[in-house]
Amino acid sequence: MSANLKPVIVNPILPGFNPDPSIVRVGGDYYIATSTFEWYPGVQIHHSRDLVNWRLLSRPLNRASQLDMRGEADSCGVWAPCLTYSDGLFWLAYSDVKRRQGAFKDVHNYLVTASSIEGPWSDPVYLNSSGFDPSLFHDEDGRRWLVNVAWDHRGKPSRFGGIVLQEYDVAARRLTGPITNIFKGSQIGLTEGPHLYRHGGYYHLITAEGGTGYGHAVTQARSRTLTGPYELHPDVHIVTARITPDCPLQRAGHGDFVETEAGETYLVHLTGRSRNGGRRSPLGRETAIQKVIWHQDGWLRLAGEKQVPKVEVEAPGLPPCPFPPEPECVTFDGPNLHIAFQWLRTPDPKRIFSLAERPGCLRLIGRESIGSWHEQALVARRQTAFSYDAETEIDANPASYRQMAGLVTYYNRFAYHYLALTFDETIGRCLQILSCNGAWPLGTLTLGLDAPVPIPATGTVRMRVEVRGASLQFFYSVEDSAWIKVGGILDASFLSDECGEGEHGNFTGAFVGMAANDLGGLAMPADFFHFTYRTLDV
Repeated sequence: MSANLKPVIVNPILPGFNPDPSIVRVGGDYYIATSTFEWYPGVQIHHSRDLVNWRLLSRPLNRASQLDMRGEADSCGVWAPCLTYSDGLFWLAYSDVKRRQGAFKDVHNYLVTASSIEGPWSDPVYLNSSGFDPSLFHDEDGRRWLVNVAWDHRGKPSRFGGIVLQEYDVAARRLTGPITNIFKGSQIGLTEGPHLYRHGGYYHLITAEGGTGYGHAVTQARSRTLTGPYELHPDVHIVTARITPDCPLQRAGHGDFVETEAGETYLVHLTGRSRNGGRRSPLGRETAIQKVIWHQDGWLRLAGEKQVPKVEVEAPGLPPCPFPPEPECVTFDGPNLHIAFQWLRTPDPKRIFSLAERPGCLRLIGRESIGSWHEQALVARRQTAFSYDAETEIDANPASYRQMAGLVTYYNRFAYHYLALTFDETIGRCLQILSCNGAWPLGTLTLGLDAPVPIPATGTVRMRVEVRGASLQFFYSVEDSAWIKVGGILDASFLSDECGEGEHGNFTGAFVGMAANDLGGLAMPADFFHFTYRTLDV
């Protein structure tokens, strides 16, 4: 890079499903925690030293004592973690949402700590169940305070009942003292995602408002005293794309800010991208960053004044710190699953996969149906680009139509495309495509092939999917043949947040990966030799 060119950050910095960012700096290291919902292990933590280059570092909620999501509905689970650092410890507050639809939300908030960002993390301390999005604030006097959304099932006038504050007693490991509702929000409502800070003699409260769809926004308020009253920012919102439908970064909201060692301020926020002016975002809610400035009136504003999020942002000029690129082809010859992969809900992964049963392979153990909320063997990674190719090779011997395994593109239980190696009573081992069309609440299951494709009774099968925006095509190969198309072009666009329930009825993002199911309860094994994921700039 020329010495005359300022380095830039290109948004989103965390592409693909990485919502609700919380950022903290410890020395020269920056860490962002994002929501994982029903995907296990819980919470993604990314690391950077220059705010330009980021790498996935860890997922701290990795055992049953911290998180068990079996039976939880789609888009429940871990919501809006808050990552802070104080007194030599990392503090991570998070929600585990058991129910989200209807008037009631069954949600429990917890706190874990660690001396190292890579863990081990403690068993959780229970905080409360009054709402979601817990955030811990460490005040200058050493006291600690929790803020979270107060959920009001009565809906008077809104179920978003404001932001409540209560002190956290470290020694007693519990919340204590009065609960104070400190902020009811602005006129656009749906006030959530709170974070508290001290700056310039004020307590500053950042919240997310307007829902997590295309009306989303980052709102700022401040008060001379912790318990309020809090006055709104003169512009109300620091960042929003709600009135700029042509902005490439839509759904901008749910923010948190950090200061560099040199005193510059950056705000991370949730965003979402759609293609060709559409209103579907298969990459889910992603994380972007903006440079913000404390103005003379004591309020934060985007550099450049306007509230609209920018794709290219001036970087702080820290020494470049790139990380090695993620390998396109992942093999399964080590003791641990590659960090790119997750599974659904269960803290007992040995029930659904093994890296030891057949050395050099990922063995999936067929459990419940695709889309089960309890125990299904699905290991997948995020879709991080609008166009990509993915491949795998599978060895499985289904003996019933109830047994299947293969390559899957997946959003949730009612939105997926699945190229399955299965069995037909007439032709034996065969391929079939199972699709669910994204219609909430159950979707409509269709078979993508009028007749299954017969394949040899033994031997491995290579599978491939090509996604080009909204178009998806499966391929297969046996006995070293060239790639053969299987089925027609499928609609990939409904594997998105907007499927089924309107513009923000779901909260995750599209995945691609490997699955095995045995609806007869016989635990059919399926061995996968590798998984290749290659993004394309088309």
